[in-house]
Amino acid sequence: MPQRHASRRPRTADGERIYVIGDVHGRYDLLTELLGRIEEHSHSLPAVRSQHVILLGDLVDRGDASARVIEHVYDIHRRTDNLIVLLGNHEELMLRAINGEPGMFRAWMRIGGDATLKSFGIEPPARGSDCEGYAEKTARAIPSKWLHWLGTRPLSARSGDYFFCHAGIRPGVPLKQQKRSDLLWIRDEFLGDRSNHGAVIVHGHSISAEVEKMGNRIGVDTGAYRTGILTALYLEGTEQQIFSTTVSDQRTEQAIMSEPQI
Repeated sequence: MPQRHASRRPRTADGERIYVIGDVHGRYDLLTELLGRIEEHSHSLPAVRSQHVILLGDLVDRGDASARVIEHVYDIHRRTDNLIVLLGNHEELMLRAINGEPGMFRAWMRIGGDATLKSFGIEPPARGSDCEGYAEKTARAIPSKWLHWLGTRPLSARSGDYFFCHAGIRPGVPLKQQKRSDLLWIRDEFLGDRSNHGAVIVHGHSISAEVEKMGNRIGVDTGAYRTGILTALYLEGTEQQIFSTTVSDQRTEQAIMSEPQI
């Protein structure tokens, strides 16, 4: 029998302020705008014991500036411990493709990897053509330190009553026992479940017209690469607030809901 949700409001860890950013997908312009808004908001508040910005993965693909996004986030991460960058399914597929795993390069191209190649100055293979040699060519074009860094990104983070991951969790499985594949790829089994997961799951991966605040999860992927709406969720104690780079209209919402999701 599904567990009932606790009546109290979820809280972050004591003294912790968190900003969670959804799927960037190559939108360097929106990311820098949103980080600026976060900085302004944080400066307007009293000091706290710790503050973190969490990126929920999928920095790359689909948008036209994946290379700039990786460089920017990598440089920030080197300078501060306050940025947590989680792995997304698009980074995983990208790394598997570049490592030469059979069939992965073509699969990567099908979900927006061609845009990432272009951002690094590589003309993508034509549809249906041979991808032979592209893995090596891509590995030479992307700094090895960036690839190593992407490959070592964590799958999840935790603060108080919140659990952060890219796609979601397998219902009924303890959070500490979640499989990598579910944290990166799960969708319907997670989205449709209303049981108590032991924490409020904050995730991206599944596009919605606006932030989805459910009793057991909060989804913050608003389809930035095509809508211009990159969203951040501010959490501190029991406080919750949403920041977005723009406001959607009905046509945008229809476009989001008809977009295939991978």
